[in-house]
Amino acid sequence: MSFANFKPTIWAKVIETELKQKCILVDHCNQNFEGEPKYGNRVKIVGAVAPEVFDYIQTEGLGEPQIPDAFDAYIDIDQQKAYNFMVDDIDKAQINPNFQSVYLAEAAYKMAAARDKYVASLAAKAPEGQIIGGEAITTTKAAKALIDEALLKLREADVDYSQNVRIEVSHKFYQLFRDALVELKTNNDSLIAKGIVGMYDNCKVVNTNHLHNDGTDTYMMVRTNKAIGFASCLDETEAYRSHKYFSDVLRGLNVFGANIVRPKELVVVKFH
Repeated sequence: MSFANFKPTIWAKVIETELKQKCILVDHCNQNFEGEPKYGNRVKIVGAVAPEVFDYIQTEGLGEPQIPDAFDAYIDIDQQKAYNFMVDDIDKAQINPNFQSVYLAEAAYKMAAARDKYVASLAAKAPEGQIIGGEAITTTKAAKALIDEALLKLREADVDYSQNVRIEVSHKFYQLFRDALVELKTNNDSLIAKGIVGMYDNCKVVNTNHLHNDGTDTYMMVRTNKAIGFASCLDETEAYRSHKYFSDVLRGLNVFGANIVRPKELVVVKFH
């Protein structure tokens, strides 16, 4: 064998594809960015700040162009996650579908969970006016009222029914809230794989275990797909010969970052 025949581009593509399939919270982020997502870099989210609309007076013409708030439009690539595991023979592994479907899927699952948990952690940084709840919720009626309050805040911020809004809840909250949901029109495996368990008020409802918890409250999120920006790159993928065992080792590095770029399009619902 030899890791000299290692195909990093192919392996990187497989792992990146698996990551995209397994990320739930990241999947609902704005991932249109400019710049290179290398660790320590800063990338710009495209269209992060909505332009203002104003009256045009023909005799006066236009004034100076709007300068978007730089803080709201940029993401710092400040997270690094790695994997590093042994395989008996990389030549065989690259042509063994069982290896790719098991080992790479497991590596991608843990990497995806790290990405999702980081996005979820931003909920604790939402502006104070965008955080509601915190009381003990024990009935379906109370759970429904809490989500209704969150959706009302979005509607009052001009987020209409045509926009892509998701309600991301914990397993415990879902048990209370599920009777208020409308079943999906089709038993779509791809939606189920993304944690989508139903519809409520024209919004997809997502059930996930990766939401932020401060020890008392779980920070659930009701948001558009433009509220949080996310950028990532599988920065390194390489193989080397183990110095201790008669095996090859595959390792990789994923760098990423996220930021709340449209605060009014995110409502955090605290629940315990």
